[in-house]
Amino acid sequence: MVNRKIKQVSCAPSRFAMNDCDWCKNRVARPDGWPYSRVLMSNPDIESDSDYQRAVRALEFLEANFRDSPTLAQTAAAVGLSPYHFQRLFKRWVGLSPKKFLQALALNHAQQQLRQGSSTLSCALDSGLSGPGRLHDLFVTFQSATPAQYRDYGKGLTIYYGTHSSPFGECLIGLSDRGLCWLSFGPTGQDDIPSDLRNTWKGADFKESQKLTRPLARRIFPGGGALPQEPIPVLVRGTEFQLQVWRGLLGVPLGTTISYAGLSRKIRRERAVRAVGSAVGQNPISFLIPCHRVILSGGATGQYRWGSARKRLMLQWEKLSLLESPANL
Repeated sequence: MVNRKIKQVSCAPSRFAMNDCDWCKNRVARPDGWPYSRVLMSNPDIESDSDYQRAVRALEFLEANFRDSPTLAQTAAAVGLSPYHFQRLFKRWVGLSPKKFLQALALNHAQQQLRQGSSTLSCALDSGLSGPGRLHDLFVTFQSATPAQYRDYGKGLTIYYGTHSSPFGECLIGLSDRGLCWLSFGPTGQDDIPSDLRNTWKGADFKESQKLTRPLARRIFPGGGALPQEPIPVLVRGTEFQLQVWRGLLGVPLGTTISYAGLSRKIRRERAVRAVGSAVGQNPISFLIPCHRVILSGGATGQYRWGSARKRLMLQWEKLSLLESPANL
């Protein structure tokens, strides 16, 4: 990536200020299209004016330089604070850590680039990331089970599960202390623990908890046709080959599809098309690990573990989401 010189910014309020107020009133508005929900949360009437100015300068600095992924120390220096004091100030005023704010900026920019037809690689580099793999880390943080957890089917893990509504019907979520470990769609039947989930993690302890899984469901499906606004950590249990296939799925851009043969070539397993198809079908994290984007070579949608109609709906939903404004992505 081409090195860019870090840009300095002034303390002028710029577009953060509302049209009907001036600098001294300390009133701010959420910039349209930004992927965070709270800006300058603290009450300016009870905070020092200098802290407010530093917070605004930090926001402008990060917006101007997010492609270069400035460090905490660089951003703190730009507003004249130590990293420790800057971290506390930023979190208090913005509601996010500087790191998460940078991730949100990069994700928003990447989604806009994908909407405009940029390749995954050029989009990743233009967003200040090292490559396509880092781009997909913004949507999904991929973790595999340890060798012992794989061998023992998750022995020692506690998995909390619950059913929730989604744009694609009822979904079942499984949650461990390392992240989301199951996401499926459709009625779960009368079993206390659905058989697919139980068979994947035979050694784990299961506890039903709508209360614990509900916040994760809302992060995956924020509502209003929106995509996840922050990375979702996922934990998967699979063979090395399956993990390779599932990682390959993360490289299929939003709004596009790939054939089974194309996915096989992508992961350099050209002679294993049938095995690749089997691994796609065994994906335990539907939607987020996008097995629904794999179609037949002739263009037909093909089969889907949770129903072909649901697969077609997902593909159409994703295409429509790309046509929405950045604020809805």
